[in-house]
Amino acid sequence: MFSPQRLKLARQRLGLTLTALAEKSGVSPRSLTNFETGDRPPSDESIAKLAGALSVPSSFFEREPLEAVPADAASFRKLSKTTATRRDAVLAAASLTVEFYEHMASRFTLPGADIPTLDKFEPEQAAELVRRRWNLGDRPISNLVHLLESKGVRVAALRHEYSDIDAFCFLRDGTPYVFLNTSKSGERQRFDAAHELGHLVLHSDIEMDPSTSKEREAEANRFAAGFLMPKSAVLAQSMRAASLDRVLAGRSYWRVSAMALTHRLQELHLLNKWQYRTMCVTLSDQGYRSSEPGGIIPETSQLLRKVMYGSTSKVTVRDASVALDLNPEDVRSFVRDLVPVAA
Repeated sequence: MFSPQRLKLARQRLGLTLTALAEKSGVSPRSLTNFETGDRPPSDESIAKLAGALSVPSSFFEREPLEAVPADAASFRKLSKTTATRRDAVLAAASLTVEFYEHMASRFTLPGADIPTLDKFEPEQAAELVRRRWNLGDRPISNLVHLLESKGVRVAALRHEYSDIDAFCFLRDGTPYVFLNTSKSGERQRFDAAHELGHLVLHSDIEMDPSTSKEREAEANRFAAGFLMPKSAVLAQSMRAASLDRVLAGRSYWRVSAMALTHRLQELHLLNKWQYRTMCVTLSDQGYRSSEPGGIIPETSQLLRKVMYGSTSKVTVRDASVALDLNPEDVRSFVRDLVPVAA
């Protein structure tokens, strides 16, 4: 049976309109509309054309319908700057990534979710409570991706061409998913991951209404700062009126960007407004606003490495692409920079 939902997902994941797909496939826009609404199934010839245009095997359209991730269920950074087409593209790819993880879960026992819901707490307090629940104390988190995976979060990569989308997250059947733009610096990815954890902790039961997006983003930022740089420990480090050398040493200790630590110091009243502005200008002049000179190596996935490169019963890119009726390049995009992506 042909699945209209899968045709739409395959089209959206490439950011194609119906008109663009019609031009690329040679199938008329009217026919495509009928195929996606289920009003009329395509012929074998049309399926072959669509499969070629969308870079999927024809068998992809014969699989069980796949529920798309709804836009109001996902938290997006910079949502106001993201077009609907690009948003739908990453959500379509996310739906396929969920199926990829479900395939892994059918072969391996993956960690169960342990993400508390703390929507009644202020972000800083929620961050402290999560640290306490996970027995983290006030020390730096050595690898945030590993920590999230151990708590049942499925971490995946965004396509690098979506550079305007830093990260997003959602829950599917009680399982939390976090998507990171792995083309960013290691420090930026860690803050993005902590930001998305903030959404899962603070906003998992809230509809992602665009009208309240700025408020939610600010709360997730405060959670991320408190989670990565706990207040009690930062205050104990004698960072008042910190010099550039102290800031750079501190960012290496906490494994965050120099700008993120500077903002945290101002937030904790360890830098006054003039000191904060001066430090930001100094860091910007030295390249720390757009990058992180001498920064950390981006974190990788322990879970994916074990599942895809373990000694027994591993799920390779080739195996997964065959099992899911996908092009191997799609599977590689799910895990890009989180693990090696050879077939």
